[in-house]
Amino acid sequence: MKLRQLLADDGAVSPVIGVILMVAITVILAAVIGTFVLGLGGQTATAPQASFEFDLNDLDQSGTIDGTTVTDSLTITHASGNSIDEDRLTITSTGDFTVSKDGGSAAADAVTSSELQAFAGISEDDVIQAGTSWTIFGYNGTGVDLASTDLSDQTFRIVWTSESGENSATLQQFPADN
Repeated sequence: MKLRQLLADDGAVSPVIGVILMVAITVILAAVIGTFVLGLGGQTATAPQASFEFDLNDLDQSGTIDGTTVTDSLTITHASGNSIDEDRLTITSTGDFTVSKDGGSAAADAVTSSELQAFAGISEDDVIQAGTSWTIFGYNGTGVDLASTDLSDQTFRIVWTSESGENSATLQQFPADN
């Protein structure tokens, strides 16, 4: 047996390495594609980028809802950023409030809430986009002291929730320093 000839002969090494590399690449590609097909790729919905302006009118409102006095108002305007499906947004508060779309009267289209209000019905085309505004009124619908409806004492948060409901983010808060 010629040992030197065996060590010097490398003609079969190149095809073997090529086959091993091709099998490895195929296995890796199959694993990557399989994770995305099976939904294991961790697709996380990211919160939209949007800026909102808040304008607090810290005076009593002249008006009533079902014979009950409303007080302060807070107008929120989508100033800039991504358009957002209105069913993805909610507003939370530390007190009771009503929502009126696009500067309408409180009595005309108010919906009362204590802590959470969906944005459904706020816009005409189901999308909150730059320029869309709505007004929040303090609401004394339970017959409690009107001081409890002072919006300047409340904290409001505009919250986005992903379509799956698994992710949420506070897009903006008023007042900002809380």
